[in-house]
Amino acid sequence: MSGPGPCLALVGNPNVGKSTLFNALTKLRQHTGNWAGKTVDTAQGRFVHQGVEYRITDLPGIYSLTAKTPEERVAWDYIASGQADGVVVVCDATCLERNLILVLQVLELTDRVLVCVNLLDEAQRLGLQIDLEGLSSRLGVPVVGISAGRQRGLDQLKQAMARLAQRGEGPEKRAAPRSPQERALLAQQYAEQTVASSRPDALERQRRLDRLLASRLTGIPLMLLLLGMVLWLTVAGANLPSQWLSQGFDWLGQVLEGWLSGAPGWLSSLLLDGVYRVTAWVVSVMLPPMAIFFPLFTLLEDLGYLPRVAFLMDHAFQRARACGKQALTMTMCLGCNACGVTGCRIIDSPRERLIAILTSSLVPCNGKFPTLMALIAIFFVGAQGGWLGSLKGAALLLGTLLLGAAATLGCSRLLSATVLRGTPSSFTLELPPFRRPRVGQVVVRSLLDRTVFVLGRALAVAAPAGLVIWLLANVEAGGQSLLGWCTGFLDPFAQLFGLDGVILMAFLLGWPANEIVIPVMLMAYLSAGTLVEYGDLSALAQLLIGQGWSWLTAVCVLLFSLFHWPCSTTCLTIWKETGSLRWTALAAALPTALGLVLCFLVASAGRLVGL
Repeated sequence: MSGPGPCLALVGNPNVGKSTLFNALTKLRQHTGNWAGKTVDTAQGRFVHQGVEYRITDLPGIYSLTAKTPEERVAWDYIASGQADGVVVVCDATCLERNLILVLQVLELTDRVLVCVNLLDEAQRLGLQIDLEGLSSRLGVPVVGISAGRQRGLDQLKQAMARLAQRGEGPEKRAAPRSPQERALLAQQYAEQTVASSRPDALERQRRLDRLLASRLTGIPLMLLLLGMVLWLTVAGANLPSQWLSQGFDWLGQVLEGWLSGAPGWLSSLLLDGVYRVTAWVVSVMLPPMAIFFPLFTLLEDLGYLPRVAFLMDHAFQRARACGKQALTMTMCLGCNACGVTGCRIIDSPRERLIAILTSSLVPCNGKFPTLMALIAIFFVGAQGGWLGSLKGAALLLGTLLLGAAATLGCSRLLSATVLRGTPSSFTLELPPFRRPRVGQVVVRSLLDRTVFVLGRALAVAAPAGLVIWLLANVEAGGQSLLGWCTGFLDPFAQLFGLDGVILMAFLLGWPANEIVIPVMLMAYLSAGTLVEYGDLSALAQLLIGQGWSWLTAVCVLLFSLFHWPCSTTCLTIWKETGSLRWTALAAALPTALGLVLCFLVASAGRLVGL
């Protein structure tokens, strides 16, 4: 094989499958999704064809080369500079007319162009036939049709890319500049001449679905219903895997205990009851919900539903002087706030991206669900069983999620009027056609790109946290554990907010993972030396009520569970995304201040009426 060969650039509108093609060619992992704006940064890779290595640069998804956005400037500069030996313009076969405008703009910069018409399988499903040869003769450049997601037509595309790179040695010829109106008219003529439809009913079906899902009258209730179903599947489906993991870790703990039989008792307890138990708890409670939620979320993404969510929520976020794309990152936060923070990269404006990052933890993640659902079941559903009890519990949980969404909008508006002043920027939101999700690829991608990513960061802090928790619970001073001293010190302050010292300390020690808040709380109440697992809700209810909990306490704990500092994984992710300790501190202070204020108001009102 020869050394590094020619360089080719991939450019195209958002959501045309450009990143999927990049992955298929280079075999590199890069997240792709069926909603506009997924690729924000450039990516580079290589592939080998007939002994020659070709370099590929995946440029950001853009709608034009007018250089009005950072992505457009990056693409325009790269293509105009001549760094690439050829440009591959990827188009969506299901909406070719709109994509051809970018093709014409690229041709005004260089004639070293290859048009790649992707998603031919989707076009065929919709009854669209595309005359590739006719389109090539009209554009004056080669045109190749492929289905990147199904690995069809890639060999033909590689051959065309090789010919394009070889032709790149000659001088460039540029087309005469055209006005936007001329480009639009010419793209429409080309589409009418080369695209034929044999199933207009398929396109009408898409329009009917959009009228149903993108209308505020029907779309918002359906969105809430679908969200409730995803959350129910996540919570209900995670119970059994969590039990299996817990049993597996218990067995492994017994094996480790045998290996440490000769070690001093305190060292064995520190390693097993402290470091190992906390780490095992985090994995067994955190992993199953994420392994269910993220594939479901990614399936909706691949299906093409998430852009409809952004469309429905765009008006609300515009009123908050934020970006409508924040609706997507807010939805992602339901699985994990850290993933929602990284998802904020899809927002073009640095100001609006920072607003989305700072408000990411106002939406409850999977780690908060165990606490929220347990308290709702004990204090608000009670003995009411059957489907009525389940419906009541689901409605209350959905209400807490809506409260988090309302807080996100309110705090976004506050930030945009104070430390992050500015006007909301406009953005183009494309509603892609609904597509049959690639289930296998979706599951693998979501587990590797999101679940393993979050779990790895959580484990990095879970083990040290287990050490700290064990030391606090087992080291005594003056006949009382350090944990007891800490809870006693915090109690007067916590009482102002309707909490107690144990509750506040449990949230502090739950910083590595929200899943351990209740176990730490029980450990402190029972003066145990390690995390305590509650057997069932009735036993937990008796313990909490015996410790003086009331309905008012439960409300304050619910509010503080919903609004308090982000977990360690999210804080670390915010710091890496912003590169600023100041913004990271503000992201932690904002929800904490909101939670304390709400708890204080509720507790004060409750005391006034004698609760």
